Amino acid sequence: MISINNLQFHFGSRTLYEDANLHIKPKDKIGLVGLNGTGKSTLLRLLVGEYKPDGGSIQMSRETTLGFLNQDLLSYDTHESILNVAMQAFEEAIQLQHQIDEVLHQMETDYQDEHIDKLARLQEHFEALDGYNMQIKAEEILEGLGFTTQELQQPLKTFSGGWRMRVMLAKILLQKPSLLLLDEPTNHLDLPSIKWIENYLSAYEGALVIVSHDREFLDRTTNVTVEVSGGKLNVYAGNYSFYLEEKELRNEIQKGAYENQQQQIKQAEQFIARFKAKATKAKQAQSRMKALDKMERIEDVAGDAPVVNFKFQFTVQPGRNILRLENVSKSYGEKLIFQNTHVNIERGDKIALIGANGKGKSTLMRIIAGDEPIKGERQLGHNVIMAFYAQHQLESLHVENEILQEMVQAGSRRTEMELRGVLGSFLFTGDTVFKKIKVLSGGEKSRVALAKTLISEANFLLLDEPTNHLDMQSVNILIQALEQYEGTFVVISHDRYFVENVANKIWYIEDHVLKEYPGTYHEYEYWMEQRDKGLKRPTPQQTASNAKAPAKPKPTPSQQQELEQELKKVNQKLKQVEGLVNELEGKLKNCESKLALPSTYADPNALHEATQQFNKIKGQLDKEQGAWEQLMLQADELENQLK
Repeated sequence: MISINNLQFHFGSRTLYEDANLHIKPKDKIGLVGLNGTGKSTLLRLLVGEYKPDGGSIQMSRETTLGFLNQDLLSYDTHESILNVAMQAFEEAIQLQHQIDEVLHQMETDYQDEHIDKLARLQEHFEALDGYNMQIKAEEILEGLGFTTQELQQPLKTFSGGWRMRVMLAKILLQKPSLLLLDEPTNHLDLPSIKWIENYLSAYEGALVIVSHDREFLDRTTNVTVEVSGGKLNVYAGNYSFYLEEKELRNEIQKGAYENQQQQIKQAEQFIARFKAKATKAKQAQSRMKALDKMERIEDVAGDAPVVNFKFQFTVQPGRNILRLENVSKSYGEKLIFQNTHVNIERGDKIALIGANGKGKSTLMRIIAGDEPIKGERQLGHNVIMAFYAQHQLESLHVENEILQEMVQAGSRRTEMELRGVLGSFLFTGDTVFKKIKVLSGGEKSRVALAKTLISEANFLLLDEPTNHLDMQSVNILIQALEQYEGTFVVISHDRYFVENVANKIWYIEDHVLKEYPGTYHEYEYWMEQRDKGLKRPTPQQTASNAKAPAKPKPTPSQQQELEQELKKVNQKLKQVEGLVNELEGKLKNCESKLALPSTYADPNALHEATQQFNKIKGQLDKEQGAWEQLMLQADELENQLK
C-alpha cells in the first residue's frame, strides 16, 4: 500500500528522519508515538505530499486514497450548513444529483426518449454510489460526533473551532479513504464522541495512522505501534500497552548488549595502552585498534521515562469540609443547566467530572470557584485556599514577562532551579524559558498557566481540561504530581487513562442534576454499562451530590438554643487554638532558623539546647493541631444538627 524507504528529512540543521523505513499494509491500524518534536505530524505531511523528502522515497499504490485530519482545518469557514459541508465527501454523487435534477426539469416540457434513457443511466450510477443514503450517512456520523439533529442545518460559521473540527472529521470519515491520517483526533471531542469514534475506527475497513496523546484511545483503535525515535521508525506489533511492555523488554536487551560491549571496549583499550609500545605485542595491539575502529557501536538506552521533579507545597491545612453547595440551580435564560443540585466536597477527595460537552461541567467548576452567580447556597470551608486552572486563566498571564519571570512572580518562593524543573516537565527546556509570554501559542500559554497553578500553595485545586496540549510524557508528569498531592481537587477531563489514575470519585451530570459514583473510572464505566443493559447491578453509594439524605427531625427551640450556645463555645475555643497554633508555628520557624546557623553547630551546648527547644515546640504544635482538628469535627457536627 505505502512503502517508506530510507527516508531523510531535515528542518534547517535539525535531522528529523535519517534512513527511516516503514511499510503500511491495507488493514494496518497504526498508532504513531514519540516524544514531542520528534516528527510525528511531519511524517503525516510527508505522506500527503505537503513536504518533500530530502532523501529516500515514499512509494504509494495508484488505488491508495488519503484522508488527512489536521489542526489546519480549524481555519475552514463557510456559510453552508454543517450537513452540506459533511456531504461534500460525496462529490461525485452530488454532481450526479444535479444532473438528474436538470434532466427532470427538462422532462417537464420536453418528454423525449433520449431524456428518459439519460435519466435511467444517471439514476443507475447514482444508486451504485449509494447516493440515496448519503444524507442518512452524513447525519449518522455528525450526530455520533455530538451534534443534535437541530444543529445539522446551522451554518458552519456559527460553530467554534472545536466543533468545526468535528465537521471536518465527519467529512473525511464519509469519504472512506483507503488510509486515514488522523493528527490528534480526540483533541476537540468529549467522552461520548470519543467512544463513538473508537467504535467507528475499530470497524473501519481501511488503514489508519493516528497521532494521539490519549493512550486509552490508541489501545482501543490500533493494532500496530510505530515509535519515532532517533530519526528512525521502530515498529511494534501491538497496541500502545503492548508497545510499552515490548519496549521495556527491548531496552533491557539493548542495555545488556551495550554494557557487554563497553566491557569489551574497555578490555581492548587497556590491552592497547599496555602493549602498543612493546615490539612483541605491537602487532596484536594494532589489530585490536583496527577491530575497535570497525566495531559497530551499540547505543545506550536513553531514559525518556518522565519523573516528577517537583512537589506540591501548602502549609495551611483546611477543615474537613472543603465546599458545600445546597439546592443550587443555574440557568442561562430559558436553558436550564442545574436544578436542586447538592455538593459536599470533603478533604482528600480526588474528583473527576466527566461527560458530554454542553452538560454544564465548566459552569459547575466556575460555581465551585465562586465565579458564577447561582440560586442556592455556596459555602467554602475553613482555611481553604483555592487555585483554579482553566482556559480563561490565560488572560491573567503578563504578556511582557518571560516564562521564567512569570513563574518567579507567582510567589511560590521556589528557587530558579526548581522552577526550571517544573517548566521542563511541561516542555519548556533550555533557553525556551526566556521566551516572552506574548510570543507563545495558545497551547504554550495554557501549559504556563497550568505550571503556575501547580506551584501555588493551594490546598484545593480546580483543573479544567489540564491535559489539553500535553504530550504523553507531560500527562504522566501531571499524574505523578497529583498522586503525591495531599490536598483536594476537582478535575474535568476526557482522558480516561488520566482520570483512572488520579480520581477516587466520579461526578457526572444527568437530568440537570450532579450525580456521584464513589469509585474509579473503570469501575464507573463497568457500572454504567450494566445499567444501560438493564442488568441487575449494585447501586453505588449516593452522597449529598446526587441524593438528599432522609429527612431528620428538627431540634426543638430549647434544643436549638443549647446547640447554638455549644457551637459558640466551640468556635471560641477554635479561635483560641488557631491563635496558639499560629504562635507556635512562628516559634518553630525561629528554631529552624537558629538550627540552620553554622555558629549553633560549632557550639555543642547551643546545639543541644536548640534541638531540645525545637522538639518541645514541635510536640506542643502537634498537640494543638490535633485539638484544632477535633474542634473542627465537633463544630461540623453541631452545624449539621442545627440544619
